[in-house]
Amino acid sequence: MLRYDLTRIARAGLLAGVLALPACGKKDSANTAETGSAATSTNAVRVTAVNVGRGLGADKRLSDQTQQFRPTDVIYAVVETQGSGQNADLQARWTYEDGQLVDEASRSISANGNDVTEFHISKPSGWPKGKYKVEVLLNGSSAGSKDFTVK
Repeated sequence: MLRYDLTRIARAGLLAGVLALPACGKKDSANTAETGSAATSTNAVRVTAVNVGRGLGADKRLSDQTQQFRPTDVIYAVVETQGSGQNADLQARWTYEDGQLVDEASRSISANGNDVTEFHISKPSGWPKGKYKVEVLLNGSSAGSKDFTVK
């Protein structure tokens, strides 16, 4: 009887140890992942502003920032980024009224610190009057947008 109880206790201890082992591994990997993502997020490229306007300066920043355009204007979107990263994909998706796609363009950027990236659209025959939007995506995820009007 004593031998049976010791075997049962040994098995229970072994089972408890086996079950605890993966839990310890999960805790360690979770801590590592949290630490890794926290370190990465402070340095990763992120969009800090999206602005639209009629003209650009030599520094690729807007010289005439506005949200109201004439049908014949070239419409510029300037995307400000911070952080560092190689080959980040920055995309501008221009839409009209109910989401009708007007244009889409992307740029691969290698950022280090504060930077700006310019996108623009033009239509010599004139843009239809109405409400527009430019949405900026960073590596496929929405990172900001700006609404504007053509009058």
